[in-house]
Amino acid sequence: MNSSALRALALEYKSLQEEPVEGFRVKLLNDDNMFEWSVGIFGPPETLYQGGYFKAIMKFPQDYPYSPPTIRFITKVWHPNVYENGDLCISILHPPIDDPQSGELPCERWNPTQNVRTILLSVISLLNEPNTFSPANVDASVMYRRWRDSNGRDNEYPNIIRKQALQAKVEAEKEGIVVPLTLEEYCLKPKTNPNNQEPQLDMTDFYDDFDDECSESESESQNGDGEDSGNAE
Repeated sequence: MNSSALRALALEYKSLQEEPVEGFRVKLLNDDNMFEWSVGIFGPPETLYQGGYFKAIMKFPQDYPYSPPTIRFITKVWHPNVYENGDLCISILHPPIDDPQSGELPCERWNPTQNVRTILLSVISLLNEPNTFSPANVDASVMYRRWRDSNGRDNEYPNIIRKQALQAKVEAEKEGIVVPLTLEEYCLKPKTNPNNQEPQLDMTDFYDDFDDECSESESESQNGDGEDSGNAE
């Protein structure tokens, strides 16, 4: 396990628990694995996604933050930049390589200064403003452009989104999750049913793991320095 990646993720996770990003709920998929997160995305009010609660899994590589994480929706999402299997296609999560055919500028791709907070904000932006130049879902892209170019007269695209948002809201309420419906509610910290509160995760174990690895590495280094080279007379 990469201890520097673990440390970075533990700090980011702690920051997001103390100061959440509006419109999101973030928790670990399993309490003993910092590299897989469960993300809940509230549909922003006054958009097609209003009232929805869309679940996704965010997986981080062992060399994070030098390589980007991946995001896969587990709630059905009809969107030009979401593959049929739920994988999200977004520039910020693409490796920082030179790929002229992608139509993306290098500055739009991943770099180590990005973090989970900037990713989540980019996801919300993409939901409302899809990239139709290189779509992951061609059918959704065609449908979206038809709706946009018709000035709202062709309602096939928004009808699908609103239906999915409504279904997602029903599922969220079954879990005791309060879905914001107004901008005022949306800008507040996420809420859950008091009877369904999740215990706060103790981050000490992750920091202890990191410190233990550092101590072992330091000990090995010291032992190596003290060994007889065999060249002494």
